[in-house]
Amino acid sequence: MLSKIYKERVRRFQNLMLENNIDIVLIRTLSSFAYFTGIKWLRPALIIPVEGEPIAFIFEDEVSDFTRRSWVKEIRTWRRVEDLMRGISGFIRRSGSKIVGFDYSIERDAYVLFFEMFKKLIRGVEVRDVHGLIMQLRMIKDFYEIELIKKASKACVKGMEAAVNAIDIGKSELDIASEVLYVLMKSGSRHPLVYVNAGPSIRIHAEPLTDSTVRKGYPVEIVIAADYEGYYSNITRTVFVGWTNREQRDIMNTYLGVHSFVEENLIPGRKLIDIQEKVRELFEKRGYGRNFVLGFVHGVGLLIEEDPITTIVPPHRYYTISENMVLAALHSPLTIPGVGVIKYEDTYVIEKDGAKRITEYEYEIVK
Repeated sequence: MLSKIYKERVRRFQNLMLENNIDIVLIRTLSSFAYFTGIKWLRPALIIPVEGEPIAFIFEDEVSDFTRRSWVKEIRTWRRVEDLMRGISGFIRRSGSKIVGFDYSIERDAYVLFFEMFKKLIRGVEVRDVHGLIMQLRMIKDFYEIELIKKASKACVKGMEAAVNAIDIGKSELDIASEVLYVLMKSGSRHPLVYVNAGPSIRIHAEPLTDSTVRKGYPVEIVIAADYEGYYSNITRTVFVGWTNREQRDIMNTYLGVHSFVEENLIPGRKLIDIQEKVRELFEKRGYGRNFVLGFVHGVGLLIEEDPITTIVPPHRYYTISENMVLAALHSPLTIPGVGVIKYEDTYVIEKDGAKRITEYEYEIVK
């Protein structure tokens, strides 16, 4: 039963809490709440004591639906936000806890305002960041998680097919994205993400625009993240429109060469920083040293990007690759003024002998 999986996750986390002398943990982030309860629930609030069962705080009219979908049976109800705040802080005070863990992470519903109010209500206790402890567990996927990510990968491929078919000269980025989103959601993806960057404009995170259109002779970068039962997969392809000149083909071949190097070197025991430095060297040798964005890989799971996030968290670049990690690479785009953005990215499951690509789609695409 799935409940055994979630109970085991709680048990393993409680062991980490015990090792770090943490009495109780409050979880307010959607992804970590889902990791332990089995369901994403807006306005999440979950208490995990170092011993015993977790306690969920649920809006009183949602209890029956929540209990039907989650294995957690210890429920406290609230109707007003004030009731929620008092319920959580009162529970912690009555427990006699001296060290309280809090998942410091920027996600929907994990409000800084809530945290600041929370600290005022539980004066006299030490509050520690437990995000790293939670991610020790979340970075290593179990069989159930990997199977869901593989299903999300199939949705990604359907979305990429739709994107390539939708690309046409004069079509806006938003028009392309809307067609892809429709296919993704019909495939079961509840919270998909689609970026479209129609060159030669350069935007690293290209939320689709209405006034940016496909132009002959320029690339179109398509980034797709699709979820299945809460778990994501990630794929990126670059489509050349009308024709490719010698410069564009050199850029594409250079990028695909580095992409192949990364795929061959995502091996358990390797340090990400060592691969990162080789990526830098390879791009520099081909004359693109100033054109690539640092941070070649990120984790994939309950979030589109989760630890290790080498683009925005420099210490994560020093992590060691482990079996059953799920990673997206090559994440670093090449930004070429006058050309556009070039990027090819796939999702990989790290197996004992290396990386298994689970997003299968062609690379050299010219329309």
